[in-house]
Amino acid sequence: MVRLGLVVAEFNRDVTEPMEERALEAAEELGVAVVETIHVPGAYDAPLAADRLARRDDVDAVTVVGAIKSGDTDHDRIIGEAMAQGLTDVSLDRDTPVTLGVTGPGMSMDEAHARTGYGASALEGAVDLVEELQ
Repeated sequence: MVRLGLVVAEFNRDVTEPMEERALEAAEELGVAVVETIHVPGAYDAPLAADRLARRDDVDAVTVVGAIKSGDTDHDRIIGEAMAQGLTDVSLDRDTPVTLGVTGPGMSMDEAHARTGYGASALEGAVDLVEELQ
């Protein structure tokens, strides 16, 4: 059985809560175990939590969900780039798949709400990657 860690960003919780729910539903449908879920303040904070999960012997992969909406400045892009690089580093440093279910940057809240299924897609991708790399 594939064992996953899940990181959920709390910022934009009206979007990330349904993303988390869809990820957990996908886990149940696929018969995989989510051994721990860590809630972090925002997407920027996800790499540290992903790294903690990726260090565990009982975690085969980590899925990260969150939503970065567009703002009046480039802040959303800076957050998105830093988070994506941090998660890539965790995956490569720990030799553990880390899948990105974070939508944005550069999207409206309507677009974010329309993409809550990305939580399930990222979890499914983690399972596929674990199975492929075994």
